[in-house]
Amino acid sequence: MRDDLVGYLVGALDAPDSHRVEATLADPHAGASLRRDIGLLQRSMSRLASDRDPFPAPAGLATRTMEMIAERKNSVAPGLEASPSLPAAVTAAGRLQAEPADAPFRGSFPADHRAGPPAPRHQGHHGRHGRHHRSTADGLPATMTPERPTGHVGSPLAWLDKAILAATALAACILVIPGIGRLVDDARRTQTVRKLGRIGGTLHEYAASHRQYPSPPDAGPISRGGLYAPTLVSEHRIVADDGTFLSPGSSLAASGSYRVPTVDEVKAAVGTPAFDEMVRTMGGDFGYSLGHRDPMGRLIPIRPLHRGHHPIMADAPDESCERSSNHPSGLHHLLYEDGRVEMVHEAQLHGNDHLFRNHDGQTAAGKDEEDAVIGSSHHQP
Repeated sequence: MRDDLVGYLVGALDAPDSHRVEATLADPHAGASLRRDIGLLQRSMSRLASDRDPFPAPAGLATRTMEMIAERKNSVAPGLEASPSLPAAVTAAGRLQAEPADAPFRGSFPADHRAGPPAPRHQGHHGRHGRHHRSTADGLPATMTPERPTGHVGSPLAWLDKAILAATALAACILVIPGIGRLVDDARRTQTVRKLGRIGGTLHEYAASHRQYPSPPDAGPISRGGLYAPTLVSEHRIVADDGTFLSPGSSLAASGSYRVPTVDEVKAAVGTPAFDEMVRTMGGDFGYSLGHRDPMGRLIPIRPLHRGHHPIMADAPDESCERSSNHPSGLHHLLYEDGRVEMVHEAQLHGNDHLFRNHDGQTAAGKDEEDAVIGSSHHQP
């Protein structure tokens, strides 16, 4: 149950699993330690919430930056005499020299002020910073950051501020979102392993009663790989709508209305428009062993040999019968006859024995007892 807490907090659990966690949390006795654990997780994950929203720019950032540039441009180093021949520039020693009084102004003024003759240098003080100002031709003081002419859109520094904010938000997304994605993937893998383990235990209980695993009939319309699920549901070994046969995050799980039919319901649907859809989904998101045929071509019931190398279930193959689409990362879950669940990446999936095809290259019953073939719900042996 503790393995589901992270998935529960980030909303990665299916509805049945979420209800199960909530029911346990509400239990006054069994849920005490779980409530303590989820409280610790909530406090730890609360730090991520601050990274979801962009940080606002400090008020007046653009104005203060322009004022600083104006001060730097107009200021004269203490004790440094103005040069009669050079404009304000950096000397070879790296110190600032003053412009001559009759030098043309190189600042930024409205167009109607630039056309006038050069104005005499006028120095004044603005506040406690002592910034220097020039006078325009009409005698009005002009700062280094005047209002722009009508029609100018935005300030370069305003756009720079926005770019910085966008970069900050992007960096937060790059750092935070993959971490949350990994938590969701881990929670889903844990759920899948648990579900297959539960099904494996139920299959062993069934085999103890019937001396064989659920096996489809030799032929006929209901001879399908997915019939194992209605068989277990019909014997009340698994609840039809508790999500056990669903892979977390799949389309069937997202529908919220998935239910495994009983064997009688499958038989009653033969010949109706609903039959094809029923056999396509009755096995859920997991594939099941199609068994094998003897040399006479007869389908042999699947015996409980408890082989640790022989898979009986796995993530269901897609239409290509080369891989499963349950997990975009290419991870596949395999349940072996001995109840062990293994996670295998696509590159190592088939090896010497193709998981989804028999020795003849077909998705059908194996050619011998060691030819393991996992078929999807609708596949026929």
